[in-house]
Amino acid sequence: MVSHTSPLLWPLTLCRRSWPLAPGQAAVRILGRPGVDCYCQHESGAAVLQLQFLINEGALVTACADDTLHLWNLRQRRPAVLHSLKFNRERITFCHLPFQSKWLYVGTERGNTHIVNIESFVLSGYVIMWNKAIELSTKTHPGPVVHLSDSPKDEGKLLIGFESGMVAQWDLRGKKADFRICYDEAIHSAGWHHEGKQFMCSHSDGSLSMWNLRNTTKPFQVTFPHGKIQKDGRKESCKPILKVEYKTSRNSEPFVIFSGGLSYDKAGRRPTLTIMHGKAITVLEMDYPIVEFMALCETPYNNEVQEPYAVVVLLEKDLIVVDLTQSNFPVFENPYPMDIHESPVTCTAYFADCPPNIIPILYSIGAKHKKTGYSQKEWPVAGGTWTLGSNTYPEIILTGHADGSIKFWDASAITLQMLYKLKTSKAFEKPKPVEGRAAELLEDDPFAVQMVSWCPQSRIICVVGISAHIILYRFSKYDANTQIVSLEVRLQCEAEDVISPADNENNPCFSESGSQSPQTHQQHPASPGSRTPEGSKDSIPCLKVKERMVRVPPGYQAELVIQLLWVDGEPPQQITSLDINSAYGLLAFGNCNGLAVVDYLQKTILLCMSTLDLYGGADPYQRLTRSPRRNRQSTSGLTELSDNQQSIDMERSKSPTSVHYPTSLHNDPRVLPEPVASLRASHCSPVFYLLDNVKGPGRKLSLPTDLKTDLDHVNGHCTSPTSQPCSAGKPRVPMGPEGPRLARRGPGRPPFRKAQSAACMEISLPVSHTEVGYASRRAMLQQFHGVTMYSHDEHHTTAPYSWTDKESRENSFSRSRSSSVSSIDRDTKEAITTLQFGESYGRKSDALPTPCLWVGTSLGMVLLIPMSIPTDHEERMEEPVTIGPSGTVLMLKGSVLHFSFLDCMGALIQSPYEVWRDLNGPEDPDRPRKRKLVHFSPSSSQDTCAEGHLAVVCSERQAKVILMPSQSCLFVHNITESSFVLRADVVSVCNSVCLACFCANGHIMTLSLPSLRPLMDVNYLPLTDMRIARTFCFTNGGQALYLSSPTEIQRITYSQEMCDNLQEMLGELFTPIETPEAQNRGFLKGFFGGNSNNFDREELFGEAAAGKASRSLAQHIPGQAGMEGMKVAASGVVGDLARARIALDERGQRLGELEDRTALMMTSAESFSKHAHELMLKCKDKKWYQF
Repeated sequence: MVSHTSPLLWPLTLCRRSWPLAPGQAAVRILGRPGVDCYCQHESGAAVLQLQFLINEGALVTACADDTLHLWNLRQRRPAVLHSLKFNRERITFCHLPFQSKWLYVGTERGNTHIVNIESFVLSGYVIMWNKAIELSTKTHPGPVVHLSDSPKDEGKLLIGFESGMVAQWDLRGKKADFRICYDEAIHSAGWHHEGKQFMCSHSDGSLSMWNLRNTTKPFQVTFPHGKIQKDGRKESCKPILKVEYKTSRNSEPFVIFSGGLSYDKAGRRPTLTIMHGKAITVLEMDYPIVEFMALCETPYNNEVQEPYAVVVLLEKDLIVVDLTQSNFPVFENPYPMDIHESPVTCTAYFADCPPNIIPILYSIGAKHKKTGYSQKEWPVAGGTWTLGSNTYPEIILTGHADGSIKFWDASAITLQMLYKLKTSKAFEKPKPVEGRAAELLEDDPFAVQMVSWCPQSRIICVVGISAHIILYRFSKYDANTQIVSLEVRLQCEAEDVISPADNENNPCFSESGSQSPQTHQQHPASPGSRTPEGSKDSIPCLKVKERMVRVPPGYQAELVIQLLWVDGEPPQQITSLDINSAYGLLAFGNCNGLAVVDYLQKTILLCMSTLDLYGGADPYQRLTRSPRRNRQSTSGLTELSDNQQSIDMERSKSPTSVHYPTSLHNDPRVLPEPVASLRASHCSPVFYLLDNVKGPGRKLSLPTDLKTDLDHVNGHCTSPTSQPCSAGKPRVPMGPEGPRLARRGPGRPPFRKAQSAACMEISLPVSHTEVGYASRRAMLQQFHGVTMYSHDEHHTTAPYSWTDKESRENSFSRSRSSSVSSIDRDTKEAITTLQFGESYGRKSDALPTPCLWVGTSLGMVLLIPMSIPTDHEERMEEPVTIGPSGTVLMLKGSVLHFSFLDCMGALIQSPYEVWRDLNGPEDPDRPRKRKLVHFSPSSSQDTCAEGHLAVVCSERQAKVILMPSQSCLFVHNITESSFVLRADVVSVCNSVCLACFCANGHIMTLSLPSLRPLMDVNYLPLTDMRIARTFCFTNGGQALYLSSPTEIQRITYSQEMCDNLQEMLGELFTPIETPEAQNRGFLKGFFGGNSNNFDREELFGEAAAGKASRSLAQHIPGQAGMEGMKVAASGVVGDLARARIALDERGQRLGELEDRTALMMTSAESFSKHAHELMLKCKDKKWYQF
């Protein structure tokens, strides 16, 4: 497997310094012209402290926090380390490499300066010791070296700055100090004037001091750029100036650029970069702290007029370039993505082989919303070259964020380019600030994106938010005045439906007929402030949709908002699955309570049912039913409940256009599998039967293997993908009037939590759950599926695994139940884990495929819901859609993760879709405004085969291929026994399809279709945090991606074709250019100003003059560049050329051997001819009788 990274933010500078982003990830990102973006990573994992380019040499030196220097070769497409040098006794603090020099100056924490040969990467015997650089009378240590630079006037003079405030100019030839400066304030940096007669230092008190070499006893100028004079005449204290650069210009005053130095008078000031140009002082405020900056100049020689034209500023979360050629100092538009985690990333989606026109349209719309005021000049960094490769196709990455925004990225090339940004929060009113206990129940990020479903062909996108809301957007190239339609769904079981602990204490396994279904409300009249008589929320959504007409710009425009309602103080459960089909005009979603189907064309709710009611009479499990609902009058305008509970259930579960079906829960045990039938006879759910009979003293689990995996967990209440940690253990029950109500829904369990991004969810989990038992796997699934699972092992004292205090804070949920046995713990809540619309056969007796909805649950159950949709455009907009469960039930091991459909030839059947049409466009008589649908019917994709198609169903542990409509299992494969699948998808790879799976133990597997034969099993990445599990996704072309850090997207491929193409797409980092000639200084200027050209570093620092350095001081480590080069040459065009060269050599060798054999045969023939001739001459004159 070959992987490459598209890091969306990795702080570094082009030539100066890099900042570690996360422990254990020492990376360097090299940027050039737009499109040139290279990512390198150190194997040691040490943070990168400083960078030094070998200008026009194709090499880079990095200094790391483990006191190691690395030399990188940039002449190859994949940079590799040539040499490493590790210091053993001293710590590296500063490095300096003069232009066109092969000797690197290295300052250390002890105050010494060492010199390293770049070519051989070994230390020179020449060392500048700190005690020789300072005055002999000085009694204190000068501190670490913070600055090194050679004099522009004479390269044989080295300026050394120490942290304590001491500066010394060292004569390299004479091995002595020319002058020493002792200043009262600590020094952070220094910068030369190009003439070499004066230099500037920045200090810790916010001052800048100017020094002249003619008189070094005191500075001839000291300024406090941001220090104001107070009333008492004293200067106000200022922050340190961390770095200063002193650059000259021919036609204007010099530029003095520095960071820091602001006064302490105001707290919370933003970081600033100050540009002093003559008497004008410009302060540029930054959004993030400044890590490093560097001025870009016209010449690389430090003894010439610098002429700065831009300054590159590295921030902790951004990279900006300021244009110095204009008086207002505008910034350049950055062609590289640096703001992916402007708001934390909460979800990702990857789409390969998109329609070719979607990227230009998104880019054109997104360009209209970009900020203005950028510099009109081109991006000033123009190194390297890049290509698109031979097999490129449109690729788009979607990222959802905690602030409710969605970003579209163009991932067709190596780098990412942001196309368009959608803000979902604009569909809602701003939440009003609240105080007291209500503030604790509100989300910090109520608009955080939890899930995204996008149809590139119809340009419809559905967004699921953390506040149990769904927003449907349509794309339009025109602005419009619109009013957002809002639908409200009551998809939650009532608190009174739960069995009380007292009723269930003596007989926990009783059965009662009748069940409660969720309720549906369209345009509910209740206001967000409505309350029940007890003071809790009821029948209200979490957010308030804008009710007025709003002006929406071109792009994605909100059309419909669906929200789940609070029920009797209970917040709505988070949505766990979503699917939308533009051809049908339907949207389906589900959570741990049930399923809802919405007709977004007619803006009506077609189906809203509990998971239990979806089975009808085909439920394979005997559920623990809830007690009958007590009669009460709802304050939200609900209809009073009658005594006929079953009739009310039917009315609730029935949509306006749904069909009737039986809701009996009692099935004949004779038609069920034997293990399940035995459990049904006990009138208990199988999971609780299993746990109750296993957890007792001296009892062991003894059940068939297939049943063990089927009954491994039970799903309960949903949680969001961005959960707020809370303390584990038994929460306290609040006292007061709200105490009993809170106890009923879980003591101390606030209904909402702060939204954390998927990038921030790092938890320590075992790689294999076999050593930990159920607890670790349950904790994994809680965070991955957003579902809390309950079982009786939670309240037993002999638990197989106990969380530590740290793990409890990181892995517990604020919605977790108390450890006591409660009725809700015994209630089997089956979550909807996946949904898929498609043309299929809802029943075995169906002769033709019809629109169907496939439903997968957390208990491994698959249900089919057929639908009847009018085909005519006018009828579709007016006639109702008929929908109702068919009773078809299939079973798998573990939660169902994915559905796909194949024809009998094994080709993938795409879901039908509607061709995009702009509803806000002007009227065009040539273009009908009717819907144009594209269907991929199973019967139309096969000519010679019988009617039917194949359904591929994948769960956490198992994959099955089922023949429809007979519903017979053709192939089955147990994917894993020691782990479980986190993500699965059917993808197209090399003109074929396969099933790709990512397991919790880090394995990536591919299975052939439809035979389900293993094709690949690679141990790629062990799952160490939930960020990877939540953001991992497959796509076509043998590619996948995940969020490897809070600010980095890792894109991988397991296709050899993509690997070969990737090598071509990398481009070239090193493009040699002609080095500009140094200016002629003139005879008089060179004579009186000193001649730096006579300085020979090789003669001074070489082994002949300076000797060898101590072996214990530093250790030379050879790099792996040679091996890396061979690996690179083994793929792509280089590999093809190498293989062709080898084949040519082999052919030449074989031709040489043939030539040798031919020559040997000719020699043998000549010898035979010679002997034959001699024999002929010998026997020529003999008579016959002489023989």
